[in-house]
Formats: sequence, C-alpha cells, structure tokens
Amino acid sequence: MKNPNTINNPWISKNWKWLLASCLLIAIFSWFFLAIGMGKISADLAKAYTDTALYTQAIRHAQANPKVNQFLGTIKPIDKLAILEGEVHYTNNDKTVQTTVRITGTKGKARLDITAEKKDSSWHYKTITVRIKNPPQNKQRIQILLPLKE
Repeated sequence: MKNPNTINNPWISKNWKWLLASCLLIAIFSWFFLAIGMGKISADLAKAYTDTALYTQAIRHAQANPKVNQFLGTIKPIDKLAILEGEVHYTNNDKTVQTTVRITGTKGKARLDITAEKKDSSWHYKTITVRIKNPPQNKQRIQILLPLKE
C-alpha cells in the first residue's frame, strides 16, 4: 500500500533549473561556434571527407613522380582521419579547393598540398606539392604540377 503523504515527482520538475542552464549553455556555445567561422571550416572538412576522388587522383599524380617514389616509396591510400587532421578551404561556390593532407608511404611520411578546380564533375589540378620533413636529410618540396602561366 502506498503512503498518501509521498508525492511522485518526475525528474524534470525536480531539476528544471539544471535543465534550463544546460540548454542555455548549449545555445551559447552553438552561437559562438558559428559566429567565429567554425561552421564554414566544418562544412569544408565535411565536403573533403566525402570527396575522395580529389585525393585519389592527386596521389596517382604524386606516385608517378620518380623523386616521390625514391623518398616515400609506394603511397598508401589516404584514410579519413588524415583528411580531418588536414586543412581544407573551398572557394568560388565550392569549385576551387586548397587542401593539405598527411600521406604515408612505405619509406616515410609527408604532406600533400593540393590546389584544384572542379570543372564538370572532375578535379583539374593547378598544383600538387609533396612536402617531406622527416628525416631531416630528406627535407624537401617536390612540385608535381606547376601552376599554369596565364
């Protein structure tokens, strides 16, 4: 038998102040996140994350360079975490991209810098640069595609 003096209050009626404060903090952080431009950065990373052709073709171009083969060996496919660790900037209504991503070869690691323009549904590369930092004796920049002179 239930005691008539006890009242069964739901959690929300007991903790409404905490719930209100938590919702307010989430709203403030969301506004701050969008106000400082993180929304654009997040959107660019999401686009790059889904556009694997951009990186796949660039790696093929880099792999065709004998100097890259000499210092990095065979380049492994880029994993999704490497894209999220890198930098991506889309401009011109997402038709132009500048990105940097980590690449790993059988002999070492490097950074792959890409500048490309999307025409029709494929990427046309303006520049592809492989930057090798380690080991220090191999530190160099290997230009795969040079910018077009206009």
